[in-house]
Amino acid sequence: MQVSRRTGFTDSALVRLLARLTDINVPESRHGFADRLSQWFGWTDAISLSAALDGSWAAAPSRARVPASAEERECAGVRAALAKAINERGAFASDFASHRRRYLARQQAMETAIGPLRGRLRARLAAGSPSMARLAAVDAVMAQVLGAQEQRLLSTVPGLLEKHFERLRKAEAARDASDGGGDSGAWLEAFCADMRSVLLAELDIRLQPIEGLLEAFRKS
Repeated sequence: MQVSRRTGFTDSALVRLLARLTDINVPESRHGFADRLSQWFGWTDAISLSAALDGSWAAAPSRARVPASAEERECAGVRAALAKAINERGAFASDFASHRRRYLARQQAMETAIGPLRGRLRARLAAGSPSMARLAAVDAVMAQVLGAQEQRLLSTVPGLLEKHFERLRKAEAARDASDGGGDSGAWLEAFCADMRSVLLAELDIRLQPIEGLLEAFRKS
């Protein structure tokens, strides 16, 4: 209930999870989605988007059509491989620097796999009907404009996790001081589980454009 009051039901699972782990207040935006999105577009970006939306499109030269099920299998394979890497259990390092390197490595793996996958799906859409070609053009503009903003925002996640790490570490130290016991390591295990949950939520965010393209394939 506390999380829902701070973040609202319209926020992503990643935002809700980070709000819970870091106890950061995330107020509801007073602006609509379109208004917030427009703040990320420069005038040249707006021209590119307008051209993609209003242009006259002809279907690309005919190529062998890949069944939607094949594209879904390809995307499912990428998701499964990335999720498997995220869920691999590493050493419970007692310094955050090790966890930061692990998180950044997983972020890089997501960028390396998802970006080319999105490009391949766009190319296949562009080879279809004029409406699908238009959608592919719009997606290319959105990827270019929003990609930098996405990278900037997601780059702040390790810093938020560091605050969570330090809070758990200090709580464990306080318990040890009060009962005279040794460090059980349970707090590190809990932190690693939380970090995996955050990475999986970030993976879902990064795959949302892929899901949108897949939906277009299903309806084409």
